[in-house]
Amino acid sequence: MNVTLDQIQAPIAAEMEEFELKFRASMKTRQLLLDKIMGYIVKRKGKQIRPMFVFFTAKISGGDPLPEASFRGAALIELLHTATLVHDDVVDESNYRRGFFSINALWKNKIAVLVGDYLLARGLQLALENDDFDLLKIVNNAVRELSEGELLQIEKARRLDITEDVYFDIIRQKTASLIASCCAVGAASAGADKETVERARLFGEKVGMAFQIKDDLFDFGTAEVGKPVGIDIKEKKMTLPLIYALQQADWLTKRRVIFNVKNNDGRKDRVQAVIDFVKKSGGLEYAIKVMESYRDEALTILRTFPESASRNSLEQLINYTIEREK
Repeated sequence: MNVTLDQIQAPIAAEMEEFELKFRASMKTRQLLLDKIMGYIVKRKGKQIRPMFVFFTAKISGGDPLPEASFRGAALIELLHTATLVHDDVVDESNYRRGFFSINALWKNKIAVLVGDYLLARGLQLALENDDFDLLKIVNNAVRELSEGELLQIEKARRLDITEDVYFDIIRQKTASLIASCCAVGAASAGADKETVERARLFGEKVGMAFQIKDDLFDFGTAEVGKPVGIDIKEKKMTLPLIYALQQADWLTKRRVIFNVKNNDGRKDRVQAVIDFVKKSGGLEYAIKVMESYRDEALTILRTFPESASRNSLEQLINYTIEREK
């Protein structure tokens, strides 16, 4: 890809710097251990794509210059989302997050759970102190959906009976709901009407769907980018390329592939057999087609907003999310 995140971010570069300072300030606490952990969390931040969606959507919805509510909305999303990630690492017994040690790996599970609780409380406090009830309602709904999506995926992983419809429900709740909430918060923080907020939310949902399908495609790659190849198969997660490939298979092949998924025990030969099966069955091509369809739907919605530098950057950000290599 030719366009970098820094280039995409250019129209809101000053706002992103301001947000960084405000977010760091919101994480400060007088409790020494907690302050140390908060500092560690801030230091290992990722690409900051969520605040970018909030700010760009606020701008195309009439919030130019950005109101203070947009900064609070972005901070609220970051706080609640970070809380869910900290808790996820405890549930998954994961020692790493984005190449850094997880909170539970460094400070053990009990402290990690309490830190996640603190982040949730801090997010709620930020919203309530400023009467941002509309923003809190949007983000709270996303966190609820995220939890429901995770539980649905766990339930289905036991039986490996996921259909395409169930898969789309899972990723809509697990991933798309968060990006949808970023865009809805952006529009709402700019004082947009309900129709515009819903349009922004739907736009974010389509982007989120495309984003997750792209993430699932990494599992079948030839290089270890973004995450280890075959990790979804090892964890018995049924993703779109595999679901489609199984739909095309005869009964005996389907039974053999499901056996390999169910009983792979991390064995490379069984995981590789599933990857080879998906590739031969056209699973990757099908998933790419669906991903591009969601991208096109997102672009169609985006183009109903007035043309501007922020809208152009959002178009680039959509393409960045589905063309990224990690």
